[in-house]
Amino acid sequence: MISFKNDYSEGAHDIILERIAEENLMQNVGYGEDEHCKKAAEFIQKQLQCFDCDVHFLVGGTQTNLVMISHCLKPYQAVIAADSGHINVHETGAIEATGHKVIAMPSGQGKLTVKAVQKALKIHTDEHMVQPKMVYISNPTEVGTLYTKKELQELHNFCKEHHLIFYLDGARMASAMASKYNDIAFSDYPKLVDLLYLGGTKCGALFGEALVMFQREWNEDFRFSIKQKGAMLAKGWLLGIQFEALFEGDLYQKAGEHANAMAEKIKNAIAQKGYTFQFPPCSNQLFVIFPDDVLQKLEKEFLFTIWEKVDNHHTSVRIVTSWATKEENVQKLIKFIQEA
Repeated sequence: MISFKNDYSEGAHDIILERIAEENLMQNVGYGEDEHCKKAAEFIQKQLQCFDCDVHFLVGGTQTNLVMISHCLKPYQAVIAADSGHINVHETGAIEATGHKVIAMPSGQGKLTVKAVQKALKIHTDEHMVQPKMVYISNPTEVGTLYTKKELQELHNFCKEHHLIFYLDGARMASAMASKYNDIAFSDYPKLVDLLYLGGTKCGALFGEALVMFQREWNEDFRFSIKQKGAMLAKGWLLGIQFEALFEGDLYQKAGEHANAMAEKIKNAIAQKGYTFQFPPCSNQLFVIFPDDVLQKLEKEFLFTIWEKVDNHHTSVRIVTSWATKEENVQKLIKFIQEA
């Protein structure tokens, strides 16, 4: 079976594995205070063109979101997210388990709008309800769409006006940055969001996420929150050395470019066959609407995610490519689609 189920099935890019192997028997300071973490933070700051931001490395996305959101919010405060947002759908109530409600708002194509955030504020008006204090979005979104620079600017301005913290989950940021539909540069993000995490797990790393804080106030005592939540890795250098490899050159960009290029080939074949997409294909996630009889044949040779039934005879499925997707496997899928 050939898998197009996710973008973290494979291990890590060869360059990263080589770096880890080279460093394997070296002695490093623990808990993220090693030289690799420091260098990785500097490389990320350089990419962002922001040298006064703080960078921390954590193991996974849910862990990063849980630690960051619970650190920023007071016990009675909540975070606004799209109803399809990762913290609302795919994190087993992790945010709620810290005592903070996720206010899920309807979203078009997975994107949260100023209008939706405004509506959430109007609903939560006094001390008898939770107080909305943070806005959470993902780019790319959970359905593969991208925010434009204008959309982020509008959200940023609204958040600033209403004293809301603006947090962007970039679990698949490499794919976003490499997309031909993207109009946001790395150097734009410090001016558009308050908090940002750059995904590694889904972007060529063995594991790990880089959390960036553009306002120093959020960094105060943050390492206490990391430790208390069980997120402080003793062998923190394993995170640092991976992001050092990803950001000292263009490896991160190349990881996204490859994933997107493989998705583009599949997208074109699907379009030529006459099948449609549930959401506009912009990155390495494709949401394809297949006739159920074709889907039954497809399931015998390929792995993917059943997204939802569209009608009595059609189903939307998610096909995901990665930094490691082999072109020969893409061609096998294309051939199957063409002959189905």
